[in-house]
Amino acid sequence: MIAPENPPGFVVRTEAQKAASNNGYRLDRGVEDGWFRFASTTAKGDIWIAGASQSGPWLLSIDRPEVSAEIGLPTASTVPGPGTVTFVFDALDALYSGLDRAYRLGLSLPDVPLANFRTAVQNLPRTTEAERLVVQRIGQDLFRRALMEYWNGRCPLSGITDPALLRASHIVPWAECATDEQRLDVHNGLLLSALWDSAFDAGLISFSDEGSILISTTLSAEAHLALGLQKTPILRGLTSAHLTNLGWHRRRYGL
Repeated sequence: MIAPENPPGFVVRTEAQKAASNNGYRLDRGVEDGWFRFASTTAKGDIWIAGASQSGPWLLSIDRPEVSAEIGLPTASTVPGPGTVTFVFDALDALYSGLDRAYRLGLSLPDVPLANFRTAVQNLPRTTEAERLVVQRIGQDLFRRALMEYWNGRCPLSGITDPALLRASHIVPWAECATDEQRLDVHNGLLLSALWDSAFDAGLISFSDEGSILISTTLSAEAHLALGLQKTPILRGLTSAHLTNLGWHRRRYGL
């Protein structure tokens, strides 16, 4: 059975600290039973890193169950750790990838953007239309930042990573959301390149629960070619919360 090196040697300590710091976890909370504990000033939740030896395997334990549920890594269920779920990696580059994903989810999962929004607008008036638009713009900027983290800064359909060409696409539009919780929830959004965003926002395309593209009969042949619909990949990474919102979108546009 894999177990942390305890007490950890110099190499394990150095690599654990470097891995955490390079991936946004710069607050060192100390070490216990071979597990190095770290936190971030920006991402919610603590993580623990350990090494079985100076050459690995490497262990990552996470305390936020919502992060663990969406991180997309194989669970090392036989390895007990201080967090709710523990993962094992044969090499440091894989550990870095896991840490990067954990950090991005820690920045973007629903309660973090909402908390940032409430802090940013708590003293702002919302009496006039102009004042409400200021509040909305702040919320949409925070929503975009969260979606950039959640989707790793990449349109899942086109592969485009240029931020200037990416749009934060609300599934249920801001004005039609019942609460700020829904407006700021990353599961109510997709990070799409500009052309895909326009088509989705207009209800010319949507997605099935399996992530397959659904196409309106009103979409022109030229738009088919421009979007490359004949080779559209499956939209992966959808959660049950995404599916609830996509169900609304399909009903809204009859797709």
